[in-house]
Amino acid sequence: MTAPHAETPFAEMKRYVRFGPDDVRALADFGGVAAPHFERIAAEFYARVREHEDAHAAFSSEEQIVGLQAMLVRWMQRLCDGPHDEAFYAERSAAGRAHVRAGLPQRYMFTAMALIRVAFEELVPELPSERHAAVRRALAVALDLELAMMLESYREDFVARLQHRERIENERLTRELARSERRYETAVELARVLVVGLDAEGAILVFNREAERLTGWACDEAVGRSFVELLLAEELRDSEAVRIMAALRGGGARAQLWEAPIRARSGRQRIVSWQLERVDATASDDPVLYAIGKDVTDERARQEQLRHGERLAAAGTLAAGLAHEIRNPLNAALLQLTYLERALGRSHAGAETLETTRSIGAQIQRLSTLARDFLEFARPTRGTRKAASLRELCVRALHGVEAAAINAGVKLTPELSSVDLVMHIEVEKTEQALVNLLHNAIEAVEPQGGGRVRLRLRREPRHAVLEVEDDGPGLSPPDAPIFDAFYSTKARGTGLGLSIVHRVVSDHGGAIEVESQPGRTVFRVRLPVGIDGAVEGS
Repeated sequence: MTAPHAETPFAEMKRYVRFGPDDVRALADFGGVAAPHFERIAAEFYARVREHEDAHAAFSSEEQIVGLQAMLVRWMQRLCDGPHDEAFYAERSAAGRAHVRAGLPQRYMFTAMALIRVAFEELVPELPSERHAAVRRALAVALDLELAMMLESYREDFVARLQHRERIENERLTRELARSERRYETAVELARVLVVGLDAEGAILVFNREAERLTGWACDEAVGRSFVELLLAEELRDSEAVRIMAALRGGGARAQLWEAPIRARSGRQRIVSWQLERVDATASDDPVLYAIGKDVTDERARQEQLRHGERLAAAGTLAAGLAHEIRNPLNAALLQLTYLERALGRSHAGAETLETTRSIGAQIQRLSTLARDFLEFARPTRGTRKAASLRELCVRALHGVEAAAINAGVKLTPELSSVDLVMHIEVEKTEQALVNLLHNAIEAVEPQGGGRVRLRLRREPRHAVLEVEDDGPGLSPPDAPIFDAFYSTKARGTGLGLSIVHRVVSDHGGAIEVESQPGRTVFRVRLPVGIDGAVEGS
């Protein structure tokens, strides 16, 4: 006698909620009217993600978010088109496992599905009224099936983590476990420093709360794994592994200090100042080395900003004196040259003579422009701040450089957020800083016969981000002090343009950074925003 065919988990779930042919037809009907809205819904969905730190931190880069946004469009289309078979179940399960690997908190599965439900409900009235009830039922059942499939992946992850923890705990005696718990109840857990205890092989035994907070790894996920492989940036692993193993074997000084960037679960890096302390273990599985770290990323950034400010202040003093000394003589010289040029014209002087006077005038005008830039740099004034749309500011800046881009054969590409940002800023200065960055990008790609310049605007949880990217040859060298006053890579540059941009951004409490390599240079401006209404979606 043949045994009955076993029912799959997905088939059992569909039978439980009575998902049948009527629901399939209703979803297809809904897809017919909803498909044109899928890209908009996906854009609004990830705009909401950018507003929440815990959700946004699960993604390592902007490119990843763009890819996931396209995947969400395909997800909605597949939901409506079907077929809702075992391959469909496998795809949804894989999506759930991807969220687990990225460290996306489980609560966002429900809240994200709520956003999709609301967006879909708003589209139901576009169908004939007699289909509304059937479509609403089909959407409710289908979206709940989606949640069930994705949450199965979280359950699998939680089970695996519990089993891992159980294996660790079963290897310890009651007395050793009690001693470990007392360690975690001390100031080690409360200290605002990372405390990581290692065994003789470099595996993690102790991982305190600050280490969990900074890295994104839970203690039970970190214990038993290699300190070097879990936390250190890939390019540093070989060199730092030598340092760690030497300390584990008791080589060198008892206490060692060094700085190294660590890699968080999200892929982002933080600079940590480490102190290695070797201890005498009282049991075979006690830590033999403690790595005690302090996050100094913000401190290093503040120090660099302070040094840069000091350099700007010194340069500003020089610029003010220089501009004061040369501005009036230059104006007088230009006036006298104008009289001379007119006199030569009346006396029918030769073309070569007139061209010489014009050339001299152009050079004097260039010196006058340089003096004006010096004064603008040396005596910055605090203007009036007012609410302004960053999207509109970007559009105006692009329009301001459009003629220069056309003449240079450069294509301007705006990539602006679908959700506008309104900030209180000094509008004219901010717009001029953005225009300066765009002009620099255009000039960078012009010698190679044209190229592309992109202007991006997007939201992060605590910042509005403006990016100007070009596909030119890159900076040479990549770590050139381009924001220092009087440093210029242009033959006729004053070396003040980027210094003024830096000052405008700093005056708004923001930061500017640059990434450069051949074929891609990005200037990234981050302006701080709050979650208390300092920035509003228009």
